[in-house]
Amino acid sequence: MPARHNIDSERELWDTFAESTKDKVFDSSPVFCWTQYAGHGPGPELLGDPATALELGCGTGRALAYLVQQGVKATGVDLSPVMIGNITERWGPLGARFVCAEVLEHLSTETETYDAVYSIFGAVWFTDPAKLLPLIAERLNPGGVLAFSQPPAIPGAYGPQGMYKGGFAGKAMYTYRYSHTPRKWESLLLKAGFEEANVQVLEAPEHDHIGTLIARAVVS
Repeated sequence: MPARHNIDSERELWDTFAESTKDKVFDSSPVFCWTQYAGHGPGPELLGDPATALELGCGTGRALAYLVQQGVKATGVDLSPVMIGNITERWGPLGARFVCAEVLEHLSTETETYDAVYSIFGAVWFTDPAKLLPLIAERLNPGGVLAFSQPPAIPGAYGPQGMYKGGFAGKAMYTYRYSHTPRKWESLLLKAGFEEANVQVLEAPEHDHIGTLIARAVVS
């Protein structure tokens, strides 16, 4: 397991990403999609019918804004202050709440609980699941749901993997992402305290394109 690198360096990476997606924040509408393909796959029904929800690594905030429009009291957490500033300006007037924080620290120090916690290509992909998943289980109300999506693991490449931003030239900004088989994810979720866990890879809408790993787990 890699040692956690300097959080300020990782924040710089996500600030750079936030700057590159600013137009997407301000020129788009709320939308909720688990996959990287528009209109493909399930929607927010995977969360059940939550009154409250927490998004980990909320990015452009469009999914959270969608939930808020459906009457869900929703909070988003993101490491980038640049992103938090952009999405608070864009979606805050709808009633969405955003917090700038590192997810492990946020979940360890906050006491609020939720009916649903979710991540769409977000913090669950970039955080050590052995540390993250038990904290999520503690922040869920009885019967609460965790759902997340991310690219499936490349066959034979499992566990933590380093990822540079923007190719292999320029300043060395990097983070770690965590990839496992569906069976391993189910094992990690059950070990973390979830009563039920189902993880599958949804095939892409076009043959031989990258699918989407989608997980759903429930606490007792």
